[in-house]
Amino acid sequence: MEGFAVTSPQSPVPSPDDDDAAIQVRGLVNRFGEQTVHDGLDLDVRRGEILGVVGGSGSGKSVLMRSILGLQVPEAGQIQVLGLDARSNDRASRQQIERNTGVLFQDGALFSSLTVGENVQVPLKEHHPDLPESFRYELALLKVKLAGLPGETVNKLPSQLSGGMRKRAGLARALALDPPLLFLDEPTAGLDPIGAAAFDRLIKTLQEALGLTVFLITHDLDTLYAICDRVAVLADRKVVATAPLPEIERLDHPWVQDYFHGPRARAARAAR
Repeated sequence: MEGFAVTSPQSPVPSPDDDDAAIQVRGLVNRFGEQTVHDGLDLDVRRGEILGVVGGSGSGKSVLMRSILGLQVPEAGQIQVLGLDARSNDRASRQQIERNTGVLFQDGALFSSLTVGENVQVPLKEHHPDLPESFRYELALLKVKLAGLPGETVNKLPSQLSGGMRKRAGLARALALDPPLLFLDEPTAGLDPIGAAAFDRLIKTLQEALGLTVFLITHDLDTLYAICDRVAVLADRKVVATAPLPEIERLDHPWVQDYFHGPRARAARAAR
């Protein structure tokens, strides 16, 4: 099946052309004491796609994201981000990766003592310290509006925002540097169905308008069916499959069968 890949010692993931891969992970190993989270994990994220990453609790979805971002040091493996070695100690390479990646963590991770505008300006100050303060403010205002928030939100504290608005403020900060790569960790968690659907539409609109590559960790079946081009399934300490949803649904794996053929999955497919 085209676009389908099952990872196992007998069937390694085929490598895409370098020009097609925004992220390449090979042989990733992550251990915490005696617990092995990843053991020889391979993954490719294609440029311009929204890749949904799913798996059961403890399958290492967030650990994988943190490894790609350089926030978690793996025990073994190779990681390339936009053609750069993500495990390199070269400061220039690390800074280039950081400038080209935006991250929205599950809780938004906003600084509570800073206004929304000041939060959005944090990466601008770090990577472009010579920008005039007035220009940074205008950029922050632009990103806040791009994330679907009213302009006056720039002067509010995170505590003055609803959960959905905090998610959008976190997204505005993730987009501050105009990165080609966007990482989202459970972006619709804690949102009501209407708010979650609106956030899905926002992500899809931004991805299409800005040409983003999106690495999206989620448990939300509605999100998977609504906006993801492909889905990567983490199980058995590896990525057991990466493919469009119709092909994932046919995978003969116990977790996949339980997850994608239960009543909630049927409802999500019907809604799609």
